[in-house]
Amino acid sequence: MTANRTPYSIIDVDAHISEPHDLWTKRAPAKYKNRLPRVEKVNGKQAWIVDDGIQLAMAIPSSVIYKDGRKSKGMEFLNWGIEDVHVASWDMRARVALLDATGLYAQILYPNVAGFGSQNFMKVKDDGLRQACAQIYNDAMSEIQEDSKGRLFPMALMPWWNIEQCVEEVARAKTLGLKGIVMCSDPDSIGLPDLGCDEWLPFWDAVDDSGLPVNFHIGASETSFNMFGRAAWPSMGWSRRLALGSAALFVENSRVISNLLYSGLFERCKKLKIVSVESGIGWIPFVLESIDYEWIETDSQSERKLSMAPSEYFKKHVYGCFWFEKTAPMKLIDTVGEDNVLFETDFPHPTCLYPGVQDYIAEVSAGWSEGRKRKILQDNAAKLYGIALPH
Repeated sequence: MTANRTPYSIIDVDAHISEPHDLWTKRAPAKYKNRLPRVEKVNGKQAWIVDDGIQLAMAIPSSVIYKDGRKSKGMEFLNWGIEDVHVASWDMRARVALLDATGLYAQILYPNVAGFGSQNFMKVKDDGLRQACAQIYNDAMSEIQEDSKGRLFPMALMPWWNIEQCVEEVARAKTLGLKGIVMCSDPDSIGLPDLGCDEWLPFWDAVDDSGLPVNFHIGASETSFNMFGRAAWPSMGWSRRLALGSAALFVENSRVISNLLYSGLFERCKKLKIVSVESGIGWIPFVLESIDYEWIETDSQSERKLSMAPSEYFKKHVYGCFWFEKTAPMKLIDTVGEDNVLFETDFPHPTCLYPGVQDYIAEVSAGWSEGRKRKILQDNAAKLYGIALPH
């Protein structure tokens, strides 16, 4: 085992699992034996199929790490299969070994196949099957967490298309021992009330009571996932479209967080914690300043009473995560708030902080106090997700 280069048990709060092809089928109840997500060939390429030929996604592992540990740049990963990538992308025992090798203690894990807000499951028309897709994924993630012995912590998917099912799944996730949930950012995209409406209060009350943080990963809905959509001009080639789309995707979460801060939700849910995942932290000071300013300029208080400025709710309830940034971690922590900042790598996705994790940490934290390092690299995440640290 490679020892940490810092004295801290570093917690990486955003990494992804390249789902093994048997994740659902090996756990399928008889009722759904041949209907749950599986990998089949479609027009000569492997794809994730559900029910009677519905395509959820292409069966690419979304990993840019070669089997030998080198990192690919460009778009070739879009043609890779699970057999082409580093085993730690999909084998979680190998992932724990990689944590040891890179000097990390624990990781929070997010999905690929379901979409970052489980929006891909809306392609399934059968409500019972759709719910089973989410529940079996959560069962599998509970197994991964247990097998990792306190090193890997997958977040639970929510059946966001049904508010009552969400309330039930929050309770089930808590029973399974999972440490947080993944939520779709825009249920109104399918005609449901938006997350600020009273219809969602049973869900918000359930997560507030549970103590589980609600994680909004970038691209967590059909509305917000626009990697190859409107970000780039049509004249751009595919590499530039990917680059511009990725950059635009990072800051999309400012919309989600701003709406939550304006909603009045935190007046009701005093313990609720929200994490803006894979969105960086550089945008936070400007956005908070602007929504505070516009709250006054537009007399929004006459429409929705808040007991404090929107930015003050952020300080009490919201966390941001950084990985490749340098300006914000080195110059803006005081403004963002050291209690509101978490560290991530996004392994094994494009733009992931790999392999030079420790070199990056050493560079951006060079001017931090030891107390700040401990908070951002370890304590904030441990407290938020209820992760036991080694003695």
